[in-house]
Amino acid sequence: MKKTLRILGIVFILLIAGLFTLYLVKNESLPEGESGPEADAMARDMLAAMNHTAWQNTKNVSWTFRGAHDYTWDREAHRVTVSWDDNTVTLNPETMEGLAATEGKALTPEEEQTLIKTAWDFFNNDSFWLAAPFKVFDPGTERSIVTCSDGRKGLKITYTSGGTTPGDSYVWILGDDNRPVACKMWVSIIPIGGIEFTWENFQQLPSGVPVATEHIALGLLNVDLSNLK
Repeated sequence: MKKTLRILGIVFILLIAGLFTLYLVKNESLPEGESGPEADAMARDMLAAMNHTAWQNTKNVSWTFRGAHDYTWDREAHRVTVSWDDNTVTLNPETMEGLAATEGKALTPEEEQTLIKTAWDFFNNDSFWLAAPFKVFDPGTERSIVTCSDGRKGLKITYTSGGTTPGDSYVWILGDDNRPVACKMWVSIIPIGGIEFTWENFQQLPSGVPVATEHIALGLLNVDLSNLK
């Protein structure tokens, strides 16, 4: 028993040391940007490359987030159904009003509201990986041009309000065709600033919208979308 505890203690220390080293190596300060017409033009170029007009006309979309959360989003009716484990929630993502059910269990009003809030948080996070490039002119956003630590030019978007975690910032790196190829993040849920996720393996919706289905960070973590339709 003592030997097992000693091994677990060593593993824990190594894990903490590894995370600390990763923080020292990868953590970046949020770059200062220059707002104005150039930043807005860069944002519009990305929207055009991503066929924003087609996204505005896309009435329904469904997907699975990392094999765990299933979504059916009726954008015209402002209604999204979120399913995970034995739970199903249908809600209006703008008002947080909705209905929740858990298979084989009668829910109290408090339990139902907790599931609705959980589904709303899931949706805010998981829909980012689906549609974030289309949110650069959302209310409460600030746009600026930045130079990353490696010299690349990027479009910084700061969300000053709305969503689950207002105050988060993202820097989009665009390819030659103005589609995003990566996104660097300064967000409250990730303790390391500037973590970069790729934006790749685009699949096209029937409406003509290209959606990146893989987002890889550190060569290890893949935030993938599947069952896209």
